[in-house]
Amino acid sequence: MDKYNRDSISFHIVLFQPEIPANTGNIGRLCVGANAVLHIIKPMKFFLNDKYLKRAGLDYWDKVKLHVHDDWENFLEKYPNNNLYLVETCGESLYYDESYEPADIFVFGSETCGLPEKVLNSGKVIKIPMSDEIRSINMCNSVAIMLYEGLRQLAQR
Repeated sequence: MDKYNRDSISFHIVLFQPEIPANTGNIGRLCVGANAVLHIIKPMKFFLNDKYLKRAGLDYWDKVKLHVHDDWENFLEKYPNNNLYLVETCGESLYYDESYEPADIFVFGSETCGLPEKVLNSGKVIKIPMSDEIRSINMCNSVAIMLYEGLRQLAQR
């Protein structure tokens, strides 16, 4: 990991209408550790002062580079030139077959609904392999897989 510039933004993590505050808190902590920016697309099913969010984020929550966007279109207007990867079970390719660049965007859908069609049509849809025994893996785990695969790739350059 020594080749990775820890002072620059690694990636953007986007949570589209998240529902579980503890997931968002854990993801915020991951973002601090990976020097990633966390974006939340409204509406969300909790408040940012939720005790479960704060508990999961520990004392790192105030270090999260957080941006909250009113809607998907608002987010896209602010980041028109970044590569956009939508992580979803219906993905066209596997996440480890892609080549990531600094400041790429990884988008994750809500815990119960995933990503709607309008979002899926916005970028490349990728997936994390899993067995047919489950519908999906935990969103925090998915974010960790994507972030650290991206960091691994950046470190190898």
